[in-house]
Amino acid sequence: MTTPGAAEAAATPAANLLTVRPATAADDAFVDDLQAIAFGPGRFARTAFRVRERFPIDTSLSLIAEVDGVSCGSVWMTPISVGGMKGYLLGPLATHPNFRKRGAGKLLAREVSKRALARGEGHFVLLVGDQDYYCPLGWEITTPGAIQFPGPVDTSRVLLMAEDKSLAKSLTGPIAAFEAGR
Repeated sequence: MTTPGAAEAAATPAANLLTVRPATAADDAFVDDLQAIAFGPGRFARTAFRVRERFPIDTSLSLIAEVDGVSCGSVWMTPISVGGMKGYLLGPLATHPNFRKRGAGKLLAREVSKRALARGEGHFVLLVGDQDYYCPLGWEITTPGAIQFPGPVDTSRVLLMAEDKSLAKSLTGPIAAFEAGR
């Protein structure tokens, strides 16, 4: 099923003005539809989804990308801790196929990370993703196996962004609740 928001994104021709805004409850159907398009039915089995099942997303860090006012992408952020240090797990990040290669995903990743870290409560943004996509944006490769997820994960895809550039190689431990961190 395609919601009106996703149908509108699917029908929209090339557009120009790319913006980001906070998500609202009115975006829920668009985000659900977009995640189904981007990740398919297997999205619920992914390890990152297991993290979000245990720890709720921070809706104040849920963003929507728009091109000329048409919703085209979304990102969520989940507060977590690792080894007693507070941070955030980025994702899912999705862009509608009709709007890919326009910078919406990169803009969402940078903006949500900037907003999360600017709060001063968390020290890092963690994600599981492609090095070629995220490392040029400031993410760094973590020590393989040092951060324990609640399920299997390709350790070469675990990336971290932090002001403290040594954190990507020194952070260790299981993913736990944000409140468990310092």
